[in-house]
Amino acid sequence: MHDADPTSQSNYLQIATNHITFDWTVDFDNKVIIGTATHDLVAKADEVSEAIFDTSYLHIEGVKVGGNAVQDFTLGPKHEVMGSALRVPLPRTASAGSSISVEITYRTTANGTALQFLEKEQTQGKSFPFLFSQCQPTHARDLAPVQDTPSVKVTYSASVRSVLPVLLSARRVSPPSDGPAHDGKVIGKDEVVYMYDQPTPIPSYLLAIAAGNLQYQPFQVPEGKLWKSGVWSEPELMADSFWEFSRDTTSFLAAAEDIAGPYQFGVYDLLVLPPSFPYGGMENPCLTFVTPTLLAGDRSLTDVVIHELTHSWFGNGITHAHASHFWLNEGWTTYIERVLLQIIHSPAHRGLSSIIGYKALLDALALFEDKPKYQKLVVDFDYGENPDSAYSRVPYDKGANFLLHIERTLGGLEVFLPYVKDYIATYMGHSITTEIWKNHLYAYFQKNGGEVKIKALNSINWDAWLHQSGLDLPVKMEYDLTLANPANALADRWYESRHTMDISKLDFKASDLDNLDANQRAVFLERLESYNESLPAPHLFHLDKLYSFSKTLSAEIRFRFYNLVLKSQAAKHFVQEAANWVIGVDATGVIKGRMKFCRPVFRAMSKVDHDLAISTFRQAQTQFHPIAQSLIAQDLGLNLAER
Repeated sequence: MHDADPTSQSNYLQIATNHITFDWTVDFDNKVIIGTATHDLVAKADEVSEAIFDTSYLHIEGVKVGGNAVQDFTLGPKHEVMGSALRVPLPRTASAGSSISVEITYRTTANGTALQFLEKEQTQGKSFPFLFSQCQPTHARDLAPVQDTPSVKVTYSASVRSVLPVLLSARRVSPPSDGPAHDGKVIGKDEVVYMYDQPTPIPSYLLAIAAGNLQYQPFQVPEGKLWKSGVWSEPELMADSFWEFSRDTTSFLAAAEDIAGPYQFGVYDLLVLPPSFPYGGMENPCLTFVTPTLLAGDRSLTDVVIHELTHSWFGNGITHAHASHFWLNEGWTTYIERVLLQIIHSPAHRGLSSIIGYKALLDALALFEDKPKYQKLVVDFDYGENPDSAYSRVPYDKGANFLLHIERTLGGLEVFLPYVKDYIATYMGHSITTEIWKNHLYAYFQKNGGEVKIKALNSINWDAWLHQSGLDLPVKMEYDLTLANPANALADRWYESRHTMDISKLDFKASDLDNLDANQRAVFLERLESYNESLPAPHLFHLDKLYSFSKTLSAEIRFRFYNLVLKSQAAKHFVQEAANWVIGVDATGVIKGRMKFCRPVFRAMSKVDHDLAISTFRQAQTQFHPIAQSLIAQDLGLNLAER
């Protein structure tokens, strides 16, 4: 069906897991998970003599095949990216269609990247430790022995013993979510067994666990909907979390169903994680993980939830076959997210999101000028190459613009959205490549439009979009500027004032921002950053005095402000302040673990004062997630093994 996954050592094309049963104990004292993973496998070919699983930094204690212990399993040498292949010989060769069970007893270790155990001091409540996982793209093998490729989709069930409440990317079986926390037992002391079931097949990167002092509050679900929704957080954040997300989450999900069809996972909960979580959100089924930086206090950042719930169809439903086709997840999700913004709000909101995304795309493309293959939509990864190294806005925004270009080429949303529904209906539950997607697109419009639509599709430069590098999009895209124009006009006024040396003669006021929402303020700052000549330092000091960007609690605004000033004559004035902010030794008191914020700020700091950037990172290194630690170190030219 497709080429083999270059990041997996498993033999999933010969024999593949259908279902996994996990039996786990969370050991907070030793910061490990102990237990078993029992795989129900089905042979895909004849004469299969072994099952090969991906593992990384796991201690394998024993293996049973068909209920019988086997001694001659082997754990291969450690590959830096792919880990160690666990080879389990089968007692007899399997033929296509036959089933077999493999039970693996193991424990995780401190070296793995999938799990982050936080000390109680790193949590909001500072009373209990916390655990959360991040398995995308290839870190599930650090949590459990699995065939760690998105080409394999599995159902799973789990039994988890823990002294703290446990959440998984599955439906809670017991104790009930809306019952007393920790089944009424003493949190942090009494062990409770949590039972979960995930009946919808998912790829291994969507395996997820979180455990801590967590409480639940349900959202009101629109009448007639069969799914449930709510929010989980530490008690100290519950009031803010519920207020931030309760109004919009279920209406967003209902709007997505109108475009994409029924939501298939039964539960859509949000979990607000501690600040070291490295992403804005992670679309774990039934349980989207979100960063606390979304708690802006004004619901201005809840559109991230639109993105994450849209993954329920694009990524969790239709999945990329492997990392080379990651854009099928993120490009589609970002495109539909913006369509939903148009439907929920207005075409101008879709345009504003596109403008912000385009700026982020240009920054990402420039960052990869020396690694041009990461500028492509379809990345030809070498065998064993780390897909984390390519992580950027490219698959999101180049992908979304590609789909927007196709939409416009074919005649707009009223032509394109019926195709979207057919695409979802055809491939829901499957893992596909770019070629499979393209072939279906052509087949649909051959049937629903004939030669006129085929001629339109043939006019697209497919090679340029999918397989060529470059510092810009292959086509100049036009966006709705209605909401961007006021922000751009204010930025232009500031830029035109740069030759006025007497600051007292400037006619700017704090009220300039009154009619600009958070996204428009972001566009204002990005416009200022885009000019060939930066504002003089006195202008930037005056701008900050009026608008208080260096004091705002909005991380989206603060990091853009630092991006602006750290490229200016005022850089040395602001660099220490930026350093304090990114590691939370300022009035916020919170580390900025989200890589969208910390990586650009560290890179900008490094160009101003490289030694300060390194010492700041070293000071707080262990508070960042292992994935973020690795990528920040890469940005700063550091070897984490050297201190």
